[in-house]
Amino acid sequence: MDDIEAIKAVKYRYLRALDTKAWEDFEDTLTTDVTGEYGESLSFADRTTLVDFMRSTVGPAVITEHRADHPVITVNGDEATGEWYLQDRVIVTEFKFMLFGAAFYSDRYRRTADGWKICATGYKRTYEATLSLDDIPSFQCKPGAALNL
Repeated sequence: MDDIEAIKAVKYRYLRALDTKAWEDFEDTLTTDVTGEYGESLSFADRTTLVDFMRSTVGPAVITEHRADHPVITVNGDEATGEWYLQDRVIVTEFKFMLFGAAFYSDRYRRTADGWKICATGYKRTYEATLSLDDIPSFQCKPGAALNL
């Protein structure tokens, strides 16, 4: 697999692991010194803090969907950068809440002995919309078998 395809694969694995709550796989996509900047209020300086936060806030009651495409990836030796277009959705039925939005991810990658890993990630929103599920009386959401619950 060439470098660009390997970088795409690690990003897709990161998103899939987040949405399926496969925390060990999610952790494995990141370097130990990864930094994260998600919007204006969430920042992380290491893998443990980032993964622990995701594990505790994106628990069984939170259903997420993250889709990233249109990558622009530049490889420079054992380092690379990537820009991605993100569309996401978060459903929290317990609080009758849904968020959907879009953003542009900016990532940095590093080649390791175990392959490409994300060493910096974050996004800037183009928009974020929320709604109350009370506004959609017939809305139902049932967690599926793909989730690691």
